[in-house]
Amino acid sequence: MLEALWNNLTLYLGESFTYFDFAGFTISRITLTDIIDILIVTYFIYNVILWIKETRAWSLFKGVVLVLIISSLAFIFRLTTIQWIVKTTIQVGITAIIILFQPELRKALEELGKGRFTIPFLSGSFTGINQNTIDEIIKAVYAMAKVRTGAIVLIERQVMLGDLEQTGIQVDAAVSSALLINIFEDKTPLHDGAVIIRSNRIAAASCILPLTASEIGKDLGTRHRASVGASEVSDAYSIVVSEETGYVSLAAGGKLIRNLSPEDLRNRLSADGEKNEKETKRFPFRTRKEGKDNE
Repeated sequence: MLEALWNNLTLYLGESFTYFDFAGFTISRITLTDIIDILIVTYFIYNVILWIKETRAWSLFKGVVLVLIISSLAFIFRLTTIQWIVKTTIQVGITAIIILFQPELRKALEELGKGRFTIPFLSGSFTGINQNTIDEIIKAVYAMAKVRTGAIVLIERQVMLGDLEQTGIQVDAAVSSALLINIFEDKTPLHDGAVIIRSNRIAAASCILPLTASEIGKDLGTRHRASVGASEVSDAYSIVVSEETGYVSLAAGGKLIRNLSPEDLRNRLSADGEKNEKETKRFPFRTRKEGKDNE
């Protein structure tokens, strides 16, 4: 009965739309497949706009939309010169758009891979950091903040940081506040760069991070720009200690939360660990073998 009702409705709509002819383009019938197709495309375009709205590409996007509007008007009113320009440059224009929006397209694909609709066995294997690791990290960063020792501690989550890890020196050691403080001690071999923590272990030190191109404040230096940059290309948590002010900040998702107290930082890291512990119980086959926990 529902199928018959749907067929009658689409047939009626299809017959209604046949009375409309836009520049020789006639809609003869709308089916369920057409509606699903339109909804998928609409959802995709909506998410793309959300992804680039807070980036520098937003101005470029508005320029592209303006060019498309002018091109559409040219075809409607049959402006021959503009039509010729559009037709001869369309291929070059598509290539130019891909080049201009390359960082945003990459970010969009990364966001799609981190989305809730990702197939479980294709997802990352983040198991969360335990409370002992959190305590050691907090103890270390606030001890360094007290004496204004600059540091970056990168906590890997769903997105693997293998490419960043390869820029540094592998450590593979249990997380301890003493070791973290020693790594970032001035003039030591590993102090310049970031530490990467994976599965409750220090995976590497002296890692080089990409700098963000976003405006985060003129009073912030390279260390903070690197922390935000790392959080833009991954879903990692980046804890940064300012050498100038002694403030402890957290970068996540391309945003920087400045001057956190120990309790604020603990609450954010603990909440994330609890969330991913539930995910691990739900999809146990996503968990990789975890390193030895701190004793």
